[in-house]
Amino acid sequence: MSGGPARSRAITVDRPGGHRLTDGPVPQPGPGEVRVRVAAAGICMSDREVYDGHRDPRYVRYPVVPGHEWSGVVEAVGAGVNPALTGRGTVAEGFRSCGSCERCRSGETSLCTAGYDETGFTRPGAFADHVVVPARLLHPLADDADLRAAALLEPAAVVAAAVRAGTPEPGERIAVVGAGTLGLLAVQLLAAVSPGELTVIDPRDERAGQALVFGASEALSPEEAAKVRGRYDLVVETAGAATTAADACLLTRRGGRVVLTGMFAPGATGIDPVHLSLSQLTVRSVFGASSASWSYAVRAFTAGLLDPAALITHEFPLERFADAVALVGGGGPGTGKVLMRP
Repeated sequence: MSGGPARSRAITVDRPGGHRLTDGPVPQPGPGEVRVRVAAAGICMSDREVYDGHRDPRYVRYPVVPGHEWSGVVEAVGAGVNPALTGRGTVAEGFRSCGSCERCRSGETSLCTAGYDETGFTRPGAFADHVVVPARLLHPLADDADLRAAALLEPAAVVAAAVRAGTPEPGERIAVVGAGTLGLLAVQLLAAVSPGELTVIDPRDERAGQALVFGASEALSPEEAAKVRGRYDLVVETAGAATTAADACLLTRRGGRVVLTGMFAPGATGIDPVHLSLSQLTVRSVFGASSASWSYAVRAFTAGLLDPAALITHEFPLERFADAVALVGGGGPGTGKVLMRP
């Protein structure tokens, strides 16, 4: 087992609205685990929910070190782990799936029945100098991988889950609702399957313009999109706004497919069951990503089909966590992905 610095810092959220920068011993990996030196960690709305106290209590355990979108370099390995991993750039799945329940054995690791357990929510995450994770969850990267960009592979894996669920085919008409981080990553992955049309729907001109750069053929405002209802073979919803689940179903042709990836708040507009049944829609939802979806995202990243670095607009050291988290969900149109850089 390799050595390391004597101390390790971490952002600890003791309770909603309260955090501190802690400084303690470097964590040591146990059997089957690795310690990773964090290179970069992204902040998303789920982290903001943890900080504000708005996350469902079933999906967070205070005190917690947040940070579930991250990349880094394996610094030390525990007993039973291949020492050749030391020095490798890597990302890792967040869900601590058990690997033995019926769902895990079927490959649906994001549906593990052993109970919810996720790095950054119930286990210490990567808003820290180091993070310790099971080695079986690692997805090692190419030697020349951009670790700054790789911090976005967790949301890319969620998008990969949505794309896999939507089964896009070449030549289809596809729409993406929302041009945030998930939406822009979805555009990149969907562009790779050569759709006949790839439309992005977002009220923000700047984000819509970026989607065109990433391969979208058209960008519409929600008002413009309301005029083309029933057009698309596949609609991937990424916004999680009050009406976007219902809107996605209305945009889809009869017999088409809808995949919901946004995180909706209570009170969101429901999907009309009459429209759903008469239109014979297939509706899927995505929460997190399976191991297969992680592999899909990492392969796409390695092949150059994903350019996550272009989504990064702000970077902060751990000492400025309060400034960083304030930007997420409250920033202007120029705020994209916000990174912590320990």
